[in-house]
Amino acid sequence: MAEIRRSGTWGSALSTDEFTSIRSVGFEPVGQVLGAAVYNIGYTGGYGCAGAWTGYYGNSFGPTRSVTQVSGRGGVTSFAPLVQALYDARHTAINRMVAECTALGGHGVVGVNLSIGRFPAGGLEFKAIGTAVRAPGAPPPKKAPFTSDLSGQDFAKLITRGWVPAGLALGISVAARHDDWLTVGQTRWSSGNAEVAGYTELVHEGRHDARIQLEREVRRQGAEGVVIADMKMRVSERECPMQEGSRDHIVETTIIGTSIARFSVSAAQERKPSLAVLSLDPQRRQAARTRIGRT
Repeated sequence: MAEIRRSGTWGSALSTDEFTSIRSVGFEPVGQVLGAAVYNIGYTGGYGCAGAWTGYYGNSFGPTRSVTQVSGRGGVTSFAPLVQALYDARHTAINRMVAECTALGGHGVVGVNLSIGRFPAGGLEFKAIGTAVRAPGAPPPKKAPFTSDLSGQDFAKLITRGWVPAGLALGISVAARHDDWLTVGQTRWSSGNAEVAGYTELVHEGRHDARIQLEREVRRQGAEGVVIADMKMRVSERECPMQEGSRDHIVETTIIGTSIARFSVSAAQERKPSLAVLSLDPQRRQAARTRIGRT
């Protein structure tokens, strides 16, 4: 980073349109920055099954139904350790990218791309890459430089409207649910066209938990809101570890966005739009047209 800074040149992952958009709001690129971390995912949790007992112990109303276990609520059968590892790995990569931005004298990073890939020697590689930018003449930031997955054009639009990125915000959740007697029955061909209530609850609880984790990151960064760039959901199944011949379904939800905060009220926002009033009285409309003609 020191060599790049002394060279007087910079690199970026920006397109021409992104570069000109960033320059139009007083920022300039100072270099491409990268952060990476290779993690071995060992203990993931989820070795038990919260609903394996369903269908065996009932009451006067019939067999009991399964419950959806989400990582955000913890518990011995949840995948909370896996989710914590995913958070730690991503934040490690982001922090290393931010450290390179600081070394280049940048005020923030735009166009961040977060990716996960298999590492050939084993484990998972978490990578964050973006373009560090700065506002010439502005003092160094008091806090860590901001991070954002916004494109150069979207970053410029945000700045012109009086908003600034605060940081990348992540919402990660892993939800699991045992296929109970009702779910199995609703997925049979003989059930016809009907909602599978267990699967609906599974995807709803997984997304809801991911949104809760995202909101916590936004509050932690001191931002007012978040603009979502990507939401991914992956559904898989496994044989229930507690009950042979039965299945569990697992939903992994990842939400990535940029938290934003207001730094000023633009002049366009301060000006209130004029209100046009059209009279329904034909005589008044004729009088108005006459006055306009005289002027």
